[in-house]
Amino acid sequence: MPASIEHVSIGTELLLGDTIDSNVAFAGRALSEIGVRVERRTTVGDSIAEIQDAIGSALDRTGVVIACGGLGPTNDDLTRDAVASLLELPLDFDDSIWQELVGRWRKFGREISDSNRSQAMVPRGATVLRNRWGSAPGLWVESARGIVVLLPGVPIEFEGLLREAVIPRLREKLDSAPIHSRRLRTTGIAESKLGELLGPLEEQFAPITLAYLPDQGGVDLRLTAWQLDEETAQLKLDAAEQLVRHVAGQWIYTSGEKDLAVVVLETLRANQLTLATAESCTGGMLGARITAVAGSSDVYLGGVVSYANEAKQELLGVSVETLERHGAVSEQSAREMALGVAGRLGSDCAIAITGIAGPGGGTADKPVGTVWIAWFDRGAVNAKRFGFAGDRSQVRERAVQAALAGFVGLVGLVGKASG
Repeated sequence: MPASIEHVSIGTELLLGDTIDSNVAFAGRALSEIGVRVERRTTVGDSIAEIQDAIGSALDRTGVVIACGGLGPTNDDLTRDAVASLLELPLDFDDSIWQELVGRWRKFGREISDSNRSQAMVPRGATVLRNRWGSAPGLWVESARGIVVLLPGVPIEFEGLLREAVIPRLREKLDSAPIHSRRLRTTGIAESKLGELLGPLEEQFAPITLAYLPDQGGVDLRLTAWQLDEETAQLKLDAAEQLVRHVAGQWIYTSGEKDLAVVVLETLRANQLTLATAESCTGGMLGARITAVAGSSDVYLGGVVSYANEAKQELLGVSVETLERHGAVSEQSAREMALGVAGRLGSDCAIAITGIAGPGGGTADKPVGTVWIAWFDRGAVNAKRFGFAGDRSQVRERAVQAALAGFVGLVGLVGKASG
């Protein structure tokens, strides 16, 4: 069989936006590691007709479908029945599954409901995939129309079964070669600008493909080698990466999945330095981003959230004159915040952020999105003004990213020291 499949997610809650479907992203990554390409993803509601239409159409195209969701014990869990009917397979009661369910409930001191008996119904001839993370077993169903894999929608159950039970079987069934990819993380440059720089070079990447993956923090560049052996793939990826770095290297802060906060912490450790933060408009988001990294306490001393002017004065030593003359959102205030928190906590380095995140509070001189960031490093202070687009959340997230990026000296983000 060809190394391509389709993924069908089932659940009205997914269509309504009540639940975020993280399973599709996990499946795409996990399957690409074994050379299986997800050709299409479809989401349908809790309707037998919709489920059958989605899975039937997918089988016609690729012959292999992974469907997640709809295997629970309630009336809206219809996947098992829909697939059995579609493939014209009767459902048989599996007493071994039922006894496992009874034992599971008893272990937690509860009596199982008769409605759970539906979870012990198995399309005739299907392989039961034991679920040690939850109650609903997965099912591997083979028929004349192709292979349908039914997995529960709960992420921990879906991920565990996909890794342990499904991927080994797909390796045996599908003619695949690993998909090799490499991710370069950039910040401080727009996706459109990267496209202008790299677009003319993409023909030179062949057979490597280049994808642009933007988010609030920046744009990730994913280089992918399809259907190549390990040695050839790595050589081709090396050549493509060299081209990318030649053109856009000044905005690249790491290769791989590493967060920018990790790069900042590694920089601090390498130079045996400590860091403190002072925040106003970001309200502690910078400190949270740093402390989300395990082990950050060896170099990160702490932070001060000085939202009100009084807090800037009392906790950080920002002068009344500075606030009255230049305002809280100014180069002078940002610089004094950075100096103040470094002195207060005794750190070698400091980052300070002050700005107008919106939606109100902007003026002609300082519109919404205006942010001043200052970086203190062993006596020297750099500061730069930014104008971030977006809503309140986006302005704050972009300010934090710029603050981290400026600390590690990415070109175009840190202004020259003034004064």
